Amino acid sequence: MKIIRFQNQAGEIHCGAQQADGAVLCIEGDVFGDHRVTGRVAEVKKILAPIQPTAIFCIGLNYLRHAAEGGQVAPEHPVLFMKNPAAVQNPGDPILLPQKLKSNSVDYECELAVVIGKAAKDVSKADALDYVLGYTCANDVSARDWQKKGGGGQWCRGKTFDTFCPLGPVLVTTDEITKPNDLGIKTILNGETVQDWNTNDMIFDVPTLIEFLSADTTLLPGTVILTGTPHGVGMARTPQLFLKSGDRVTIEIEKIGSLSNPVL
Repeated sequence: MKIIRFQNQAGEIHCGAQQADGAVLCIEGDVFGDHRVTGRVAEVKKILAPIQPTAIFCIGLNYLRHAAEGGQVAPEHPVLFMKNPAAVQNPGDPILLPQKLKSNSVDYECELAVVIGKAAKDVSKADALDYVLGYTCANDVSARDWQKKGGGGQWCRGKTFDTFCPLGPVLVTTDEITKPNDLGIKTILNGETVQDWNTNDMIFDVPTLIEFLSADTTLLPGTVILTGTPHGVGMARTPQLFLKSGDRVTIEIEKIGSLSNPVL
């Protein structure tokens, strides 16, 4: 099932099941609990990020070729940082370049986002995918100057400005994506493909990440895991390629779709 979260003509927020013909059927109940797809067609005024995360866990240096392009060795354990849930942005809404803490080196990062569907703690790798509700596209937008130089050695400052976590457009449930580490993934900037690889290049696959993150730690329903980005980021290019006002950046993931945002 492809789940969207949307605003209707009355300004109310609901979830719906997107059909093959583009129609959306209303969902009654809680997508993290008891729910059902009705036969009622929804009136969709605006598509929102598919969920409001309870937490956003992010993994750095998780693709072999991305680690190599930055001159890094593959890490022994997943490299973890977090984003503020308020950093989430809707499909089609703008990525805002920081102004108060100004940055001229804001980068794109296409990522597969995993959404946890039920509370998970001390989950085994073998059982990990049983705790997943579904998958969506993410852009781990990163102000590289604040990430590298202004964060006191931590990455969060450069990673968690408002609008720095676009998600969407749909949440695809696990019955439609059974192999999350076998998906094409790319970034398109102003019509030019700048990242184009496959999630099979992850150093730590999705079940391994869930096992690691849930160890002695409860992942609540609605937790989002950003699983890392492949090679081709703007920081590693010669010359470097950073986002500027007027750009449009699109994340595409096989079996999920396209997440597109302008830059302001």
